[in-house]
Amino acid sequence: MGEENEASKSSPERDASSSSSSSSAESQVILNVYDLTPANQYSIWLGFGVFHSGIEVHGKEYGFGAHDFPISGVFEVEPKSCPGFMYRCSVPLGHLNMPPSEFRTFIESVASEYHGNTYHLISKNCNHFTDDISKRLIGKGIPGWVNRLARLGAFCSCLLPESLQVSTVKQLPEYHHSYTEEDGSGSSSSATPHEPTESEDGDQDKLLPPLGGSGDVAFIKEFPR
Repeated sequence: MGEENEASKSSPERDASSSSSSSSAESQVILNVYDLTPANQYSIWLGFGVFHSGIEVHGKEYGFGAHDFPISGVFEVEPKSCPGFMYRCSVPLGHLNMPPSEFRTFIESVASEYHGNTYHLISKNCNHFTDDISKRLIGKGIPGWVNRLARLGAFCSCLLPESLQVSTVKQLPEYHHSYTEEDGSGSSSSATPHEPTESEDGDQDKLLPPLGGSGDVAFIKEFPR
């Protein structure tokens, strides 16, 4: 009888612990969408616009941006507050059952596939990143309208200005310094900055987050393979 009573007392405690653990592993997966230009207010009625998106999991938002170096371009910000963009809306995508620690390992692993110097407005942009993450986590992609302009540009590059048809990059001296000092894998040659034309520079400032220039942005260090 004593053993049965002890078991009956400990069972609720175990159930509560199990419930708490399960609750901490659950997270809604949300797509946060931003306008890159005020012109979206008009073009959205035609079925397209120029958008940035980040994917929110476990209370943090993750995005992908460009820089000059062969290291992670995946970054973390507070939800709905990616600097440099105008928040438009949030789209619930589904639910995930994955502990925060396991998700962190996952996003660090994915970061190795999204180096900043591989960013391309048409073929590998921030919306391609969120679409990929969504498919891996919950088995479905983001709404088609978010990245429609890139898909149209892939079929007909004449739809976009010439300055937007090239791979867009940004120089991040602070991040490069950290990369070379901490990892010891950088080189002086990799520090040579890309010199955009005046037209490119103006367009790129509208299309890419001001990474490396704000304390609100934290890059995800890729998990070594």
